[in-house]
Amino acid sequence: MTAPTAAPAVDADASLARFEELIAAGETIEPRDWMPDGYRRMLVRQIAQHAHSEIIGMQPEGAWLTRAPSLHRKSVLLAKVQDEAGHGLYLYSAAETLGVDRADLLDALHHGRQRASATFNHPALTWADTGAIAWLTDGAAVINQAPLCRTSYGPYARAMRRVCQEEAFHVRQGYDLMRALCEGTPEQREMAQDAVDRWWLPAVALMFGPPDTEAGGDARTAALGAAVSRRALAWGIKRHTNDELRQRFVDTCVPQAERLGLALPDPAIRWNEERGHYDFTPVDWDTYREALGDDTHWARQRVAHRRAAHEDGAWVREAAAAYAARTDDTARGEDG
Repeated sequence: MTAPTAAPAVDADASLARFEELIAAGETIEPRDWMPDGYRRMLVRQIAQHAHSEIIGMQPEGAWLTRAPSLHRKSVLLAKVQDEAGHGLYLYSAAETLGVDRADLLDALHHGRQRASATFNHPALTWADTGAIAWLTDGAAVINQAPLCRTSYGPYARAMRRVCQEEAFHVRQGYDLMRALCEGTPEQREMAQDAVDRWWLPAVALMFGPPDTEAGGDARTAALGAAVSRRALAWGIKRHTNDELRQRFVDTCVPQAERLGLALPDPAIRWNEERGHYDFTPVDWDTYREALGDDTHWARQRVAHRRAAHEDGAWVREAAAAYAARTDDTARGEDG
C-alpha cells in the first residue's frame, strides 16, 4: 500500500496561508517561521548587497583618514568609518539567520558573484568628497533605509534600527563639513561645489536602485523594475517604490543645498506647485547605467582592496577561532 501524498501539500498550503496572514497583519517573520523560498532568496540578496555596500563604502572616506585637515575632523571621520564596519557586521549577522554563511557571502563578493552598491565605484578626489558622501549618499541611505526598520523580516528590521540611528549622525556630519567649506575661502567653496557635482548623480540614481515606475522612464523601463518591487512590496520587504524614495530624497536635498549656497547639478530641478514636489531629471535606464561606473578602475580597485584586506586578516580569524575552541574545551572540562 502506497503512502498518501496529499498531506505535504496541505501542510505547505497551511504554512503559506499562515505566512500571508502574518504579512497582512504587519507582523514580523522570524527565523523559526516558515517562509517561501522566493522570500528567503530575495532577503538574502538584498541583505547581502546591503552588507557588502557598508564595508566597500568604507574605502572612499577611509582613504582620507591620514589627510584630514584637523584632529577633530579626523576623529569624526574615523568614528564614521568604524560605524560602517559595524553596519556590515549587523547585516551579515541578519543574513546568517536565513541559513547562509558569512564566509560564503564574502567569497561571493570577492569573486564577483555578488556586488556592492555601485555608488562607491566613484573616486573621492578631495577632502570635500568626504562631506558630499556623508551628506548625499548617507542622506539617501537614511531615506531608503528608514522604511526598512519596519520591514517584514524581524532580524533585518532590528538591525536597521541601529543602522539608521547612526546614519542620521553621518548625514549631519557631512552637512556640517560642507557648511564649513561653503563658509570658508573661495577655493574651499569651489571644492565643495565640485564634490557635489560628482556625487549627486551616484546618490540620486544608484542609492535607490533602478527606475521602477513610469516616472523613471518609459513603459518598458517601468516593467523591468516594477516586477521585483511589486513582489517586495507584497511581502512587506519594501514599503515604497524606488522612484517614490528618490523623489523624497530630492525634496529633502534641494532646500538643504539652497541653505548651503550650492547648486545641485540638474538644470531640471524646480518646484512643481501642482505636484507638491520638486521636478528633476528622471532617472531612466540610460542615466542609471551612466552612473554605475561598473567595470572601471575604481570598481576593480574597491573589490581588490577588500579581497586583500580579507586575506591579510586570515590569521586574526584563525586565532579567534582557535581561542574560542580552547575556551569551549576548557568550559566542557570544568563542567565534566
